Amino acid sequence: MAATIRVILGQDNASKLTLPTGIPASLEELQGEIQRHFGLTEQVRLQYRDIEFDNEFMNLTCTSEIRDKSTVKVIYLPNIAGTDTGPHHTASLRALEDNSSFSSAADTEILSSPESAASGSSLRSQPWPNIFPIPQFNYEVEVQLQMASHAFQNSGTLLSPSTKLKSDILDGLASEIIKFKVYPSSADFDDVALALIKKHPCLKEQGSVSGYYGWKISLKYKMANYRTRLRNIGCTELSINAMKENRGTTQGPNQVKKPRKAEVTYCPDYPVGETKDSLEEERQALLIEVKKKNSQLIKTKMEKTFSYRRQEILQDMPFITEFGERWPALFSESEVNAEFTRITTVPLLSTFMSRLDRHSAQLMKVFKKKGRTAGRNLGLIMAAMDKDPMVETRRDCFLKALCVNLNESSENFIKEYLDVELATTPMEPMVLELYLVRHEEAEPGEPLADVGVIIEGVGVLRDLKYLANGWAVLLGLIYSLNLNYPKEMKQTFEFIQKVLMGLDGNRLSTKVQVLKNRLQE
Repeated sequence: MAATIRVILGQDNASKLTLPTGIPASLEELQGEIQRHFGLTEQVRLQYRDIEFDNEFMNLTCTSEIRDKSTVKVIYLPNIAGTDTGPHHTASLRALEDNSSFSSAADTEILSSPESAASGSSLRSQPWPNIFPIPQFNYEVEVQLQMASHAFQNSGTLLSPSTKLKSDILDGLASEIIKFKVYPSSADFDDVALALIKKHPCLKEQGSVSGYYGWKISLKYKMANYRTRLRNIGCTELSINAMKENRGTTQGPNQVKKPRKAEVTYCPDYPVGETKDSLEEERQALLIEVKKKNSQLIKTKMEKTFSYRRQEILQDMPFITEFGERWPALFSESEVNAEFTRITTVPLLSTFMSRLDRHSAQLMKVFKKKGRTAGRNLGLIMAAMDKDPMVETRRDCFLKALCVNLNESSENFIKEYLDVELATTPMEPMVLELYLVRHEEAEPGEPLADVGVIIEGVGVLRDLKYLANGWAVLLGLIYSLNLNYPKEMKQTFEFIQKVLMGLDGNRLSTKVQVLKNRLQE
């Protein structure tokens, strides 16, 4: 059922937001919807009016605290990176300074935690925006664009920029692009060039169907040059791709280390003031805290050593046994969730489950239309839900059915065992798999005896209770360890990444695109 909320964006700036599917199940989804709808690129937090405290604004921690016609206020968080956070952030700061009605809410603001501060300024905090924010150019450029805009409005005259003006504009765009991606795709360049001529129509190109094709090509070359400059000053995300050249070996285009699964933070630099040696000391101290099971210190040190751990994965590509000995704290459900969020900015478990639940009704309609052998197999899988209506069982069934619908076999990826069998026959070691262990006489709805993840023949996680939980955690490990998706499940993982999780959802394979279209019918 649709819901409408009032969103306060700043002083004298409030808008209505309609949510077609109602209030989202998770806070992260609501926050993401607000950011997408209003084009916010800053880090934000939400507050709501609490009737128990005379309608004062309080921090929103759960979407169950709001309902249809509620009021939500956006709090713009301090930008640790020290970069320009755009006009929304500037407006919000002025509102905090000038409007006393916001001062009471300021008491409830939580400044950035020690963990986030320790992670350093190299971590990106936002994925690629739906609408690219064209930056404020230098004064000279803005004056010329303003004059050209007046001429365009009065007579429709398009600007033919000089070489220097065009170079300055491209430099400004490249500096903004790098805040989101080092290696933008062709579609990303389209986004930037289109946003440029929409904000400055005088820059539209004559004779071009799109009006921006020349800008797009020029921007590609500018970004290549910009990457070279960053590599020369030691930007880690780029210098890792210079190592093979320095060793005298050839480096083909497929060997370049760059984000391939919509990673927002792929290879961050060390935090300010930290070195490889100091972070190695932190890692050794982390091993001690793991033995003590001090969860709070483990969380803090894992956050601080993220860049060190990430560079080790990308540069050294260690075996899982070796890496597990060095970083045992990573192999827990909570830390996999945290690591995935550091890499993508998207919460793993809450997003995975809520999006799967949201699509379940439409997925059921799609599955029922499937015929022949696939249809019969889907019918058998779906029949299990009639015996056990629990939400966990439904999720497990939908994931299995998803594989069948995409014509992929999960037999070599999901291994099922009975607990009595394992007493005499050990598990078959696989490169990458999920395993399920059932009690021989388990009742419907009863959790599985064990659900775990095997990587390179090593059991890295267990006691995950349900298949859906195991699948989500495995996705997090694939990102955390920079692994490829298993070939036999490539389409299924693409659907989970791009449709369920919303990561790089603009470019889909044919099968996944067809399924996505059917979900929207």
